[in-house]
Amino acid sequence: MLVTFTCKAYADITMFGDIALGMLKMMGHSDTVPGAILAEDVPAALDRLKVAIETVKATPAQNDPGSGQDDDTEERPVSLAHRALPLIELLTAAAQRKVDVMWK
Repeated sequence: MLVTFTCKAYADITMFGDIALGMLKMMGHSDTVPGAILAEDVPAALDRLKVAIETVKATPAQNDPGSGQDDDTEERPVSLAHRALPLIELLTAAAQRKVDVMWK
């Protein structure tokens, strides 16, 4: 499943469903698709997402990247903080322009 976030202030952002649903929960919303955040609630959702991402970044990684294997042959997973950047930018633009954010 894919989830697409939209608002009138920024380009659409499409994410894998499991990642998008996790970020919705971090923002304090249910993982119901489709859904929306009203313009007046966007700044609070953005703040909750940023705090949650910082908390995840502060948590020690489960897999030690220095496991002695050749780094060129191993694919490194994309961090949640990097995956969240486009959504953070969308929410920031929506907050600045005071527009609703929707997802489907």
